[in-house]
Amino acid sequence: MDTENIEKSWHSSEFFWPSVVLGASLIVATMAGGQIFLKAKQLSNVLSVTGSAEQMVISDTVKWQSAISRSVDSASLKEGSSLMNKDQKIVSEFLKESGVMEQEITVSPVTVSPVCESQNNIYYDKFGNQSCGSSRTAGYNLQQVITVESQKVPEVTKISQTASDYFIGQGVIFTTQSLEYYYSKLADLRLDLLSRATVDAKARAEKIVESTGKQIESLQAASMGVFQVTAKNSVEVSDYGVYDTASLEKKVTGVVRVSFSIK
Repeated sequence: MDTENIEKSWHSSEFFWPSVVLGASLIVATMAGGQIFLKAKQLSNVLSVTGSAEQMVISDTVKWQSAISRSVDSASLKEGSSLMNKDQKIVSEFLKESGVMEQEITVSPVTVSPVCESQNNIYYDKFGNQSCGSSRTAGYNLQQVITVESQKVPEVTKISQTASDYFIGQGVIFTTQSLEYYYSKLADLRLDLLSRATVDAKARAEKIVESTGKQIESLQAASMGVFQVTAKNSVEVSDYGVYDTASLEKKVTGVVRVSFSIK
């Protein structure tokens, strides 16, 4: 059989097209395998590590939120308003005499909430305002929030601890709602911690590759994690970050994830 007849016979054979498909598949598989090998080789030359840095700080701003209140019956609402004005003046004078500056004091408007004869018939509108619905209004609760925000942290803290006793003697119903501590230079500290955390990450990477005979070459990528502001001895962490406001002394922790090329 001559060459031409052999070729025609092969082309008409049932094995021809499957062989072509198989050959093409092998070529594609070989190319893909080469790309995967190349990527794997590139990834093997990159090391990702996490670095951290922390610093203790003392809060330099205090926010003290308190409230005065009165309860009156339905016929005494006007009298209750006059009593609230009197109480507010007593509190403001006390704060100023204690060394709190006028610009550090914020006095919110008086809020009035009805006291329902039946507690089962209390309703709230979309703004949070309370009403008694079909139940009779037995009286009203009046409340006024007074906020002090100051950088005189020790002084305001001390005042907040003794204020209630003083106001009891004055016939003023006074309560502390919250006492919060903040650090005003946190933005600048974050930049410093980010730099220090990156140095820490590089030191960790160098330790890791030390025993392999390789070296850190260059920075490939870096991403900043959330900052944690916690109490001094707290181990609390969160994926969304923590900001403790209850403690005077705080620990600020910054975290970065860094990738280095190695050779």
